[in-house]
Amino acid sequence: MTATTEIDTTTPESIVDTGRRNTAVPSMIRHSLTLAWRTIIRIRYNPEQLIDVTLQPIIFILLFVFVFGGAISSNWHDYLPFLLPGIMAQTVVFATMNTGVNLNTDITKGVFDRFRSLPIARSAPLIGAVLGDVVRYIVTMVVILAFGMALGFRIHTSPFAAAAACLLVLLFALSFCWVTVFIGLLARTPGSVQGLGILFMFPLTFGSNVFSQTSTMPGWLQAWVKVNPITQLVDSVRGLLIGGPVAAPVWHTVAWAAGFVLVFASLAIRAYRRRA
Repeated sequence: MTATTEIDTTTPESIVDTGRRNTAVPSMIRHSLTLAWRTIIRIRYNPEQLIDVTLQPIIFILLFVFVFGGAISSNWHDYLPFLLPGIMAQTVVFATMNTGVNLNTDITKGVFDRFRSLPIARSAPLIGAVLGDVVRYIVTMVVILAFGMALGFRIHTSPFAAAAACLLVLLFALSFCWVTVFIGLLARTPGSVQGLGILFMFPLTFGSNVFSQTSTMPGWLQAWVKVNPITQLVDSVRGLLIGGPVAAPVWHTVAWAAGFVLVFASLAIRAYRRRA
């Protein structure tokens, strides 16, 4: 417990300086990366932070493939290739909640008060918190693909397309996590961040084509699923991993990612200036 507290409150020497706040772009990038490394180091002292990106997707795959796979599809062998890309997208989206929770925890503990006294860009702590969770996103993609292949999943396209699918999921996660950053700045406690995040994410992830074909849903639900950004992401990953349309869903996914950054990053920075 003592080691965790020290990691949470200790500021790396590389961002300590004297003089006025440094807002130059190179300095902001360097400070953001240093604070991102601080987030990564915390995993060493709290390895349980990886439970939601390792054990949880495995449980979801086992549950839906072997319990619901026969009912949704003809058999679980046919359902696994359909489900795995969706689980990858869903798990990474849920993993972004960790960013908002950790950010809220740092603020309530007063860690960000110390950051404000340092000559660094005001946005560096936020950008660092976002970049620091990249390791968690990569871990969950590796775990899902490895476990899926152990069950019989195979990539039907190419290694390049598979790498593009992983990069697209990573890009979407880095943009979507600004939503959880904004929630983390608005909520009063870390528990509130989780509650608000679930209310926001469940309609997105379960109201999509992650688990079943859009054509099997009622008409009113299909209208929502077709414009859902998670649906576009899942279609993109499926096309890149097992074949199918790629161009349109990828461009829609990139557009959604850009929209999340433009809207929620600016809202998060404003909320941070008011609270931190």
